[in-house]
Amino acid sequence: MSKKLRWGVIGCAGIAVGSVIPGIKQSETGEVTAIASRGLEKAQQTAAKLDIPKAYGSYEEILQDSDIDAIYIPLPNHLHMEWSIRAMEAGKHVLCEKPIALNAAEAQKMADVSKKAGVHLAEAFMYRFHPRYDRIKEIIQSGEIGELRGIHSTFTFNNAGDSKNVRYRKEWGGGSIYDVGCYPLSAARLLLDAEPEAATVHALLSPEHDYVDMMASGVVEFPGSVALTFDCGMWAAFRNTLEVLGTEGRIEVPSAFIGDASFVVHTRDGRREEQQPALNQYALQADNFARVVWGEQPARFAPEDAVANMRIIDACLESAETRKRVEL
Repeated sequence: MSKKLRWGVIGCAGIAVGSVIPGIKQSETGEVTAIASRGLEKAQQTAAKLDIPKAYGSYEEILQDSDIDAIYIPLPNHLHMEWSIRAMEAGKHVLCEKPIALNAAEAQKMADVSKKAGVHLAEAFMYRFHPRYDRIKEIIQSGEIGELRGIHSTFTFNNAGDSKNVRYRKEWGGGSIYDVGCYPLSAARLLLDAEPEAATVHALLSPEHDYVDMMASGVVEFPGSVALTFDCGMWAAFRNTLEVLGTEGRIEVPSAFIGDASFVVHTRDGRREEQQPALNQYALQADNFARVVWGEQPARFAPEDAVANMRIIDACLESAETRKRVEL
């Protein structure tokens, strides 16, 4: 298509360079116009590597560029609110990496600025834009697996040896609940179309990693006596799975958030694999974002959705530190 949403990127994080920028480039609607870093040399090197026309040596400069419609923010978590608000006040639409903020209060401030500035603000949960989750919801709602009894999800990886990683700075919003636990939490809300009532979480708070949660396991209680059980970690073998359990069957998603999109349905009639198209989730996310900006479709996930997800993260972190059940 001839019309393009012009993106600027603040920061040269791995998720931006390896996934989101290539996704925007593969999208139908977007083009990456500029990238900024705290130093011009790094921005220029990244721009050259990814064929981005403009590079800036400060975050402030990119916000002044009138050729940019939207800003993608992959900065460390403690900088999400500040630079999202600065971008929105500069008239830019904002796609902010997950988790959108350090807590629900920050997320609410961001949502309020979005409304006041009249710009679109979205949290970068790319997996939600692949059609497989619509299909999973369709199967659940059809009654094929019976009444819902629970959801179990995991997201773990082992990066513990990288001691200087920003994920291991407590004040910067480090820890596995922020980094990967947010995925099972958002997925359960998505599939259940409900908000939870309480959370109980146990965590490994590692002194070697500034006491962030390097592993966490939890139960999140939803209405109707349905719960999400989950675990997340940055010091464990890699997994990213999801299982929906019903009275008559279950849905097994071996690669729930990244990787192969296919999943398996188990019922009393047997097992079947639901093949899904190999679509770039980051490109789908960019296309949805652009069409919302252009007024071609409503936002599937308003800023209030990000605020709601942060409320659960707040509760999980509080439970992990106090070792008590926290009601929402």
